[in-house]
Amino acid sequence: MTNRVKELVAEMTVEEKAGLCSGLDFWHLKGIERLGIPSIMVTDGPHGLRKQSEGADHLGINDSVPATCFPSAVGLASTWDLELIQEVGVALGKECQAENVAVLLGPGANMKRSPLCGRNFEYFSEDPFLSSRLATSHMKGVQSQGVGTSLKHFAANNQEHRRMSTDAIIDERTLREIYLASFEDAVKEAKPWTVMCAYNKVNGTYASENERLLTTILRDEWGFDGFVVSDWGAVNERVDALKAGLELEMPASNGLGDNKIIAAVKDGTLSEETLNTAVERVLAIILLAEENNVENAHYDKEDHHKLARKVAAEGTVLLKNEDSILPLSKSANLAVIGQFAKKPRFQGGGSSHINPTKLDDAVEELQKLSNGATITFAEGYEVKQDEPNDALVQEAVTNAQDADAAILFVGLPDHFESEGYDREHLNIPRSHLELIHAVSAVQPNVVVVLSNGSPIVMPWLDEVKGVVEAYLGGQAVGGAIADVLYGEANPSGRLAETFPEVLSHNPSYLNFPGEGDQVEYKEGIFIGYRYYDAKKIAPLFPFGYGLSYTDFAYSDLVVSQKEIEDTGTVDVSVTVTNVGDVFGKEVVQLYVRVTASSVVRPDKELKGFDKVALEPGESKRVTFTLDKRSFAYYSTVLGDWHVESGEFDILIGKSSAEIVQEGTVHVTSTVALPMTVTRNTPAGDILANPTLAPIFEKWMAEMNQDSPFANMSEDDESYEMFQAMMRYMPLRALVAFNSQKMTETHMEQLIAELNGAVVAK
Repeated sequence: MTNRVKELVAEMTVEEKAGLCSGLDFWHLKGIERLGIPSIMVTDGPHGLRKQSEGADHLGINDSVPATCFPSAVGLASTWDLELIQEVGVALGKECQAENVAVLLGPGANMKRSPLCGRNFEYFSEDPFLSSRLATSHMKGVQSQGVGTSLKHFAANNQEHRRMSTDAIIDERTLREIYLASFEDAVKEAKPWTVMCAYNKVNGTYASENERLLTTILRDEWGFDGFVVSDWGAVNERVDALKAGLELEMPASNGLGDNKIIAAVKDGTLSEETLNTAVERVLAIILLAEENNVENAHYDKEDHHKLARKVAAEGTVLLKNEDSILPLSKSANLAVIGQFAKKPRFQGGGSSHINPTKLDDAVEELQKLSNGATITFAEGYEVKQDEPNDALVQEAVTNAQDADAAILFVGLPDHFESEGYDREHLNIPRSHLELIHAVSAVQPNVVVVLSNGSPIVMPWLDEVKGVVEAYLGGQAVGGAIADVLYGEANPSGRLAETFPEVLSHNPSYLNFPGEGDQVEYKEGIFIGYRYYDAKKIAPLFPFGYGLSYTDFAYSDLVVSQKEIEDTGTVDVSVTVTNVGDVFGKEVVQLYVRVTASSVVRPDKELKGFDKVALEPGESKRVTFTLDKRSFAYYSTVLGDWHVESGEFDILIGKSSAEIVQEGTVHVTSTVALPMTVTRNTPAGDILANPTLAPIFEKWMAEMNQDSPFANMSEDDESYEMFQAMMRYMPLRALVAFNSQKMTETHMEQLIAELNGAVVAK
């Protein structure tokens, strides 16, 4: 294919080359009929196909073709199930083939910096490791069907407020460890056909023309070989963007961008070689799509609906189950309350809005599974009204009084969260809140089912016995909720984000959404659970949390080696047993904690997870392999990932807040941080460097051989004080304290030898 691409480019005019670097319209890339180059279609995703009719707008005013609406990313993420998410990707790929769509625009791998971000429902997690693994599985599934993906929004698109002009100011370590790490492994492993740049600036430069992001990091460091496409309307200056590594501008610019490129080639400010490279990258994907196109492709809509129901149930998180109120008896008389039960909020608003092939009604699905029970329904509130409707509340109370239990469907209406704007608080509408208060006052057995795309506060939590987080569960969410409530499905979802007790506990609280067109990420690497751990703030529900209808026990943690070098790997295995009475699935979570570090690091970080299915009494051995990145931080001095020699705790948890097994491993660094020794370098810094420490220790031994400190042991009263003083003592002080043994000349010789060792290394 490479030869064909180059041959085609050689036959193109400059005008044709420039034309391939922008869209034909909102959804199609240009083709060149005389050269047999087809026009291919891209369309929004990532949890369903949003193929719009010809001439349709980007914002979704026109209806799209019917497609399976799977749970939004927030729901997919809470499954913590890589195989299941890949299965969803396969289904999405099949639907794309059936509709002749070449590239599905997604998934979104941006971090959930703040629970207020209006688009959080479309992103996976607050943790980059989890997010990257989920995105990888999603893209592998889609691309296995010969359909491309577009990993987005690269990078630091973490708010909707002024998203097309805001400048995200992020220090290098935070950028690498959090905001780029979510993309890195996904790019390297899944090899997406395209990457979509973000609207915003990153450290002063628009993402669309940020050469460091689009070329130095994405291509040179990570090996990306597809093309970069702009988010729709994200291009600032077209020629600058092309030079930086943005090959395709979308949507069509009506010739404006093309003309700028042509003029720049003609006046010599843009080399034709640079243009050729961009065209080759776009053309390679067009030909790849053509090669993989499946004629007369189709899919089974009912099978995909069943998959959507399974995924929605797997991603449902059981947050509270007092007195084991769930699962419900199928003969219990129920009062189902809330418009969301009949008119579910099953997806987010904006460019990912899907026209579903069908839509489950939770009341009908409960009736299908019940065993002759009486199930009443009351609206409870008006979805478009935030204030309570007294008549609807009274109807709900009346129904609840006569039932064995009340099931309240509440959450966040469409206008509370959407692409285009951020939330202002974490509250549910007052109409929903008052409904909970009123019903729980007359009915002791209340279960709340939540439909929302991001965390909410729950001042009513103590008033109810059960809380089920259904998120935005897609077109089959009604059936999935019925399955969970009646125990047809055992909830196994786990939170991929932290639910704070109050908004002010969130680490970005004082710096979100910024001032004017600038937002500073002053919380640094401490987002999500990293911050709550460090500040010892108990959240409402921690990262990784979720209950089950059964219980799991952990035992026999084994770390395969006690010591490794950072170039090696270590296996960690643990046994998980279902000690309850019903089948269930457990998400085993592995966190790593460094016991001592010269740089600030989180208390612990997720570095492995696995979802295991267990029958009652069944045990399984779960094994993780940890490598250098499992123990490393990003060193701005080295410009690379670095492991400091030392002890690391291996923590197995049911959530970030519940650690059930612990082990340790000692990791030895094989790379010393570059340093230049001067007369003001502290002795401790030299002793911490594996290359320099032996040299310095030898000098010190000779210098102190007649010193009263020479034979000091750990039992001596002044030992700790002396060690601390030495650790922070600059080399010049050695002359002052022992001028007979260490002269200025000696010190200069020592410095020369130490720096010579650094260079030699």
